[in-house]
Amino acid sequence: MPVSNRAVSELGVDEAAAELEFLARELARHDTLYHGKDMPEISDADYDALKRRNDALEAAFPDLVRADSPSRKVGSAPASGFQQVTHSRPMLSLDNVFSDGDVQDFIASVYRFLGRLPDGSITFTAEPKIDGLSMSIRYERGRMVSAATRGDGTVGENVTANIRTIKEIPQVLPDGVPDVVEVRGEVYMSKPDFAALNALMLAEGKPTYVNPRNTAAGSLRQLDPKMTATRKLRFFAYAWGEIRDGAGNDVRLAETQFDTVKIFEKWGFPVNPLMTRLNSVDDIIAHYREIGLQRAELPYDIDGVVYKVDSLQLQGRLGFRSRSPRWATAHKFPAEQAMTTLTGIDIQVGRTGALTPVARLVPVTVGGVVVTNATLHNEDYIRGIGNSGELLREGRDIRIGDLVIVQRAGDVIPQIVDVVMEKRPDDSDPYDFPKTCPVCGSHAVREVNEKTGKMDAVRRCTGGFICQAQAIEHLKHFVSRDAYDIEGLGSKQIEFFFNSEDSALQIRTAPEIFTLRARQDGSHLTKLENIDGFGKVSVGKLFSAIDARRQIALNRFIYALGIRHIGETNAKLLARAYGTYEAFEAGMKEAASYTGDGWNELNAIEGIGEVVARALVEFYKEPRNIDVISRLLTEVTPLPMEAPTTSGSPVAGKTVVFTGSLERFTRDEAKARAESLGAKVAGSVSKKTDYVVAGPGAGSKLDKARELGVEVMTEDDWLTLIGG
Repeated sequence: MPVSNRAVSELGVDEAAAELEFLARELARHDTLYHGKDMPEISDADYDALKRRNDALEAAFPDLVRADSPSRKVGSAPASGFQQVTHSRPMLSLDNVFSDGDVQDFIASVYRFLGRLPDGSITFTAEPKIDGLSMSIRYERGRMVSAATRGDGTVGENVTANIRTIKEIPQVLPDGVPDVVEVRGEVYMSKPDFAALNALMLAEGKPTYVNPRNTAAGSLRQLDPKMTATRKLRFFAYAWGEIRDGAGNDVRLAETQFDTVKIFEKWGFPVNPLMTRLNSVDDIIAHYREIGLQRAELPYDIDGVVYKVDSLQLQGRLGFRSRSPRWATAHKFPAEQAMTTLTGIDIQVGRTGALTPVARLVPVTVGGVVVTNATLHNEDYIRGIGNSGELLREGRDIRIGDLVIVQRAGDVIPQIVDVVMEKRPDDSDPYDFPKTCPVCGSHAVREVNEKTGKMDAVRRCTGGFICQAQAIEHLKHFVSRDAYDIEGLGSKQIEFFFNSEDSALQIRTAPEIFTLRARQDGSHLTKLENIDGFGKVSVGKLFSAIDARRQIALNRFIYALGIRHIGETNAKLLARAYGTYEAFEAGMKEAASYTGDGWNELNAIEGIGEVVARALVEFYKEPRNIDVISRLLTEVTPLPMEAPTTSGSPVAGKTVVFTGSLERFTRDEAKARAESLGAKVAGSVSKKTDYVVAGPGAGSKLDKARELGVEVMTEDDWLTLIGG
């Protein structure tokens, strides 16, 4: 389902899971369009709002984090026209904030993580966020040797020849620089140069370009550097990757972010003159507003202001999340609204049976991007009722034919925020939400939460696997990138095999993927290689790709099963906790009574809450699921999870529980440090716990540790064990 316009706190678990599923697909699609093809369909504000909604949902529902979560990814895979470069240090993206309150929360989170009072003692840098293409330029012994785009954050495109055409970027650095230096920044096209290029295109009778960012990105991806050289690209340096001396030791050029960038300026790199240092929240927000007022007059496009902790020592302590640093964020500028007519409402059916309404709109341009559809969330939203029964839009419902206000910024984008009642057609009727599945005709119901007695906001098809939409979506999930990732078996191929009536071709459940070759070899009927779109070579490659997945990592196998609430992160947590599939399945069966050691052990896994635990147990109580898994296991082998190989760590593979009031470090810092050393951090004590680190005020967890004979240590003991 598309995303809801209600506050995250108002959503139920199922609705949140459905939103996260939609966001993962939608953001991945836009990543490919923006980073890989330079052909975005939505604006940066639209994209950022979708990411913000995803982050808010994951923060509120940590058990629902998916394998394909946008919070775990950066950019998109590099384009195929260039050689690939593996970054020596990942090129991570930044989290975004959108309001003064968000900025206050970001700064407070820095102080909180470091265990300090918010007294203004931490300095932040602030600089305009350039709307261009991220670049990493590597120098060895003072000479440029390579330049690469961000790509997916780990691997980028080698555009060295094109970067050499940008006159602002030094080819050679001054004497005395470290042996290896990677300078990072943004390649962009200035507004005057963009205007001049479009004037030239008009004069030559050629199509003009849409905006400077896409033009710069496209110019940099020209396979002919001579073409790039004609485009007057520019560069701002603001960060770095690997810097080390001839002995291979890491080198710190200065003690702060600001001073390091100033050293780049001395070396000949352009740096943004509006970069400054600030301490108080009020000064930071005031600077943001000042930059916003200057935005139209600047000779380059910006879409916000970036804040970074200035001290490199504090940056090191704060560290990173999966795809972004804790010590930096981007404060984005707001976007716009427009009016258009709602021409229809389509109902989509997802893998979990959720019926999601989508508004079809007369195309309208908002902020330079054409919007043709928007989320309608669920039937209550259409009626003008919120998740808690409150009125939305003052109780105005949404009808086909209405003139509606579409917004492309904030929590949900694009979304319908209101209806222009004065323009409502006289013959319009309230929308009648379907009570049966539009795909299979089964009853569609709104379930009642047994614990709260509250009706779910989402209406679901009861057809299960007899519903083609659910069965097909389940198979698509099974072969998706973070699950089995079978090359040549994408969405279109799954639909073809599912809809086939030929027993030698039909794939209706996951095990049948792995019996396809045998059924083809033993059939005298239709041969796949004779069907348009396949051919003998492609069929051979498909069978080889399927066979290559007969052994697969345990976490990917668990994720591929499509258990509700089990994303990539939770699948990894489960795989690490149980080690083998046999132990995992036995654990789920042992937990089936919701009591005893099995249930307690499952809930003790850090990040696995009761909602996820119940979903796992219920999945393994269903005989049809067990039948599919049994047949699948005759064809494939989930590989045992490898133990962490953190070199020299005394706690790699160990399970630790922190309890009480920690005094030497914050809880977040303790957890981050333990996990970086290969330890597993659990939320409760069990027989599998190796260490309990107890601070003042430790209570029931400490008692449980003593009861089970688990080793208990103080914070000082823990620091001694891990080497300080």
